[in-house]
Amino acid sequence: MNQFDIIIIGGGAAGFFGAINITEQNPNLKVAILERGKEGLTKVKVSGGGRCNVTHAEFVPKALVLNYPRGEKELLGPFHQFMTGDTIEWFEKRGVALKIEDDGRMFPISNSSQTIIDCFLAEAEKFNVEVLYNHPVRNIEKAELNFKIETTQATFLTEKVLVATGSNTKVWNLLENLGHNILEPVPSLFTFNIKDKRINDIPGVVANNVEIKVLGTDLFSEGPLLITHWGLSAPSILKLSAFGALELARLKYKFQIEINFIKQSYADCSNNLKGIKEVAGKKTVFKSPQFNLPKRLWYKLVVASKITSELRWADVNKTQLENLATQLTQAVFQVDGKSTFKEEFVTAGGVNLKEVNFKTFESRKVENLYFAGEVLNIDAVTGGFNFQNAWTGAYIASKAIVNSLSK
Repeated sequence: MNQFDIIIIGGGAAGFFGAINITEQNPNLKVAILERGKEGLTKVKVSGGGRCNVTHAEFVPKALVLNYPRGEKELLGPFHQFMTGDTIEWFEKRGVALKIEDDGRMFPISNSSQTIIDCFLAEAEKFNVEVLYNHPVRNIEKAELNFKIETTQATFLTEKVLVATGSNTKVWNLLENLGHNILEPVPSLFTFNIKDKRINDIPGVVANNVEIKVLGTDLFSEGPLLITHWGLSAPSILKLSAFGALELARLKYKFQIEINFIKQSYADCSNNLKGIKEVAGKKTVFKSPQFNLPKRLWYKLVVASKITSELRWADVNKTQLENLATQLTQAVFQVDGKSTFKEEFVTAGGVNLKEVNFKTFESRKVENLYFAGEVLNIDAVTGGFNFQNAWTGAYIASKAIVNSLSK
């Protein structure tokens, strides 16, 4: 029987971050990480296209929590204890400098997720954290003073457990056996599958600032829009998918969206088009894109308005002008399914937040059981926010664990 002071289930971002903070506070503690795979930190590796989107340059807790469709209320207090500035300082103290990109995302200056992985592995080795790979957990039992944890390879005893497994349904089932309620997981970050002549054959085109709403709901977002081989993506879509995760799941990912490509009202757009018709009469509509739209997208919307490639502005009739205004400000697309956003799979669902004390991230159901990261029913929009939740939860849990052991 292997005995440790603290066992961390999950060798991902939150797991390593928690282990390092625990052992840094008290190097005498015997800490083990149980990782189900042959290597850990796989999500860190693929995050941000292999660059690791560590956090986001939002430094006000009340503003930061607005990026969490689930967890907004619960994370406000924790973010006052540890948030973006603390994350930056934590990594810089360990020789990892971060940079801010134009959209607020923060990455290591090296532009490589391996920098973050190497940092974690070096710190874990420095503080004698025992990282046990190929140890998927099969059972967790709570005795009077200890937890008994069985993996496929061994059995462990420990006084404290930090669960940092992310969206792992097998571990959620084990937590249910301990008395926790698990909210059923549904995808939270995904792109929309759309087959439509207006976006066929133009993958890679970006409309920089659009407004999108899901018809029949209150869901709305704005921001960049990317046309892909399978449909639509980029922040405007991903934000909709995150905040609408539960509602879109209920719709079985079949619904209509309305896009305003130019963020003008239909009436304003109509008036502007009439003005263009007056001043650009000799030019063809097809070859004179307006409203800073990409040329290829403009062509598609013009064709959808029943305007031929040879037609000049002066010859556009009232109906065609109205069609074009509609395509620009009220274009309706049928969504038929979803695709996971790259390899950064995020879910809504997990441990019921009412069953967690967010001053310590300890279970309200099971004493000495702690949580960090996406094992909880917390998720965020893309941009480094999910990692910030992991860092914050793991930091606060690690402090609480060490403080409770020193009493």
